[in-house]
Amino acid sequence: MIELRKVDSNNIWEIIKLSVNNNQLDFVATNTESILEAYTTITSGGVALPFGIYNGNALVGFVMFGYGANGDDDEPDIADGNYCIWRFMIDKTYQGQGLGKKALQASIEYLRGEPCGRATYCWLSYEPENVVAKALYNSMGFVENGEMCDEEIVAVLQLLD
Repeated sequence: MIELRKVDSNNIWEIIKLSVNNNQLDFVATNTESILEAYTTITSGGVALPFGIYNGNALVGFVMFGYGANGDDDEPDIADGNYCIWRFMIDKTYQGQGLGKKALQASIEYLRGEPCGRATYCWLSYEPENVVAKALYNSMGFVENGEMCDEEIVAVLQLLD
């Protein structure tokens, strides 16, 4: 059973040890970088929600959400008033077991619970070369909306009907 658990003093050191395969290193920031970004976002008045992804008691990945616009120059228009899956990774040890899809589904369900307020959409972005991520996101209903976030493709999922 996939479960999201907040990053805290009990799991932070294990979360920062997680890593993707070498051929994926250019596609995702390290979890250390992500947690540092979460801290600076929160201290600047923004929203960052970092979680460990667990399969039972096994830590298998990391996900971080954002909410609303932060005012970044490269931020897509869809960011305003909506959720973002800012970071998403499954550790190389656990890839290829269907956990990415289950973890993404758990993430979407969490956001549908409106943890920071109502939102119509969830968006994310990925490198154009990351065909594995694109296939996963498309399989879950994310659709490219024509926007870019820096040099990454933006895809959107409707949370509310």
